[in-house]
Amino acid sequence: MLEEMRIRSLGVIDDAVVELSPGFTAVTGETGAGKTMVVTSLALLLGGRADPTLVRIGTKAAVVEGRLTMSADAPAARRAEEAGAELDDGALLISRTVSAEGRSRAHIGGRSVPVGVLAELADDLVAVHGQTDQQGLLRPSRQRQALDRYAGDAVDAPLAKYTEAYRRLRTVATELEELTTRARERAQEADLLRFGLNEIAAVEPLPGEDTELAAEAERLGHAEALASAASVAHAALAGDPEDPAEGGDATTLVGGAGRALDAVRSHDPALAVLAERMGEIAILLADVAGELAGYADNLDSDPLRLAAVEERRAALTGLTRKYGQDITEVLAWAQENAARLTELEGDDERIGELTAEHATLLGELSVLAQALTDARTEAAARFAEAVTAELASLAMPHARVSFDVTQTEDPDGVEVGGRPVAYGSSGADEVELLLAPHPGAQPRPIAKGASGGELSRVMLAVEVVFAGSDPVPTYLFDEVDAGVGGKAAVEVGRRLAKLAKSAQVVVVTHLPQVAAFADRQLLVEKTNDGSVTRSGVTVLEGEDRVRELSRMLAGQEDSETARAHAEELLATARAGA
Repeated sequence: MLEEMRIRSLGVIDDAVVELSPGFTAVTGETGAGKTMVVTSLALLLGGRADPTLVRIGTKAAVVEGRLTMSADAPAARRAEEAGAELDDGALLISRTVSAEGRSRAHIGGRSVPVGVLAELADDLVAVHGQTDQQGLLRPSRQRQALDRYAGDAVDAPLAKYTEAYRRLRTVATELEELTTRARERAQEADLLRFGLNEIAAVEPLPGEDTELAAEAERLGHAEALASAASVAHAALAGDPEDPAEGGDATTLVGGAGRALDAVRSHDPALAVLAERMGEIAILLADVAGELAGYADNLDSDPLRLAAVEERRAALTGLTRKYGQDITEVLAWAQENAARLTELEGDDERIGELTAEHATLLGELSVLAQALTDARTEAAARFAEAVTAELASLAMPHARVSFDVTQTEDPDGVEVGGRPVAYGSSGADEVELLLAPHPGAQPRPIAKGASGGELSRVMLAVEVVFAGSDPVPTYLFDEVDAGVGGKAAVEVGRRLAKLAKSAQVVVVTHLPQVAAFADRQLLVEKTNDGSVTRSGVTVLEGEDRVRELSRMLAGQEDSETARAHAEELLATARAGA
């Protein structure tokens, strides 16, 4: 239950405290003032959209705070605890801040939370209904939602299964359509992939083969130059075998230098180090000379092998020109597209699987759609009876409400009632709320046959019925009595007072007949000092309440006739309570 709201810098509001009673609170005042004060503030507390234009001009931010009482095991309390909030003596403190730049922050029980958490709490805390909700009730989709809400688990269980099957059916249908409508394109893609894979398989490339062949071709193409260079280098290092007496080779010279150093190395450690290094040089020269001799002996200038290598390289180049920068990428392309070809070649099998699954899902949807129709039809009768009974207490004793649950035939639809019908994400039913306002009148859709006042009362009756089947602690009605007057307005006030015996009811109203039945009346007033307009809220009691009701009745607070009527209304309300 909402105990109070504190509002600062919201629109024309400077600073206000709205204290709400446990029962029936009526909010009255100049046109629009009460709506801005209560409805907009409560909408912000319940996670509504933050609009920076709501911030009072000249201030940095608007702040709305609320204090709600609830039991520790209430769903809203458990959700708040999950968000890290704590209850304070059985009360939950909620605040919402909207900056002039449009930024929004929310706090619950002293903990900062995403604004979405406020909206989650709202479902279990407050039901807000206004003129926009009345207009929404004119739409068949909203009427179906209202019926489903009333039916509860009887519809929720099959609807959840139906929704899951419906989503899967749409997925299957989409894939099936793609496979069948793009069959030619997919066949062409398969032919291209098959040609490429066959071309690669015919060459049988090996990983890194292109690099190895390039090196071999370079070596074979310069075999004579390589052999000549190796022979010259070997002779420089190891001497000419055909003229061993020459002695001008590097090995002989380094050997002589080493022997000279070895003869005196014992006389100086520094020279001994150099002698060691000279010995290492001699060994290295001998090794290189030996490898050069072997290289020259093994180097073979083979024109036939060179031709074979170039031919193989040409075949590999043909692959890299089409399928990758090198053979590694070519092999990767082959691996990837072999899997794709397998997928494409399995299209016929996949189409068969999807077709069978599509038929199975249609069968499941038929069963579930029939279950939804049966549950809605049964709930519609009870719902209509309950709403009709409520209308009798709202000065519409002869009105009758009914629901028309129908389906539209469609040869491609699901089977309901032994015939194929169109279906959607919520089943196959088209639900329409009908009203017969008086005996002899044919039931007509409320969008066509209900006046503004009748629609207001039907809406109120629906909400009262919901209060019995799906209760919330607090109801806020924003001018839900629009279009109602006279005796009907008195009955609306009486019915709201009755609803307030089991829940907290807050009504923004301009009807004195409704306000008179409230346990508490709040007046929202605007004041203007010539430069700044401010709004404030005042609790009306005794003479002040009579004066406000007189103003609402006749526009004159001091009219004796209006005062008498106001006092009569209050007396009637007390007697009716």
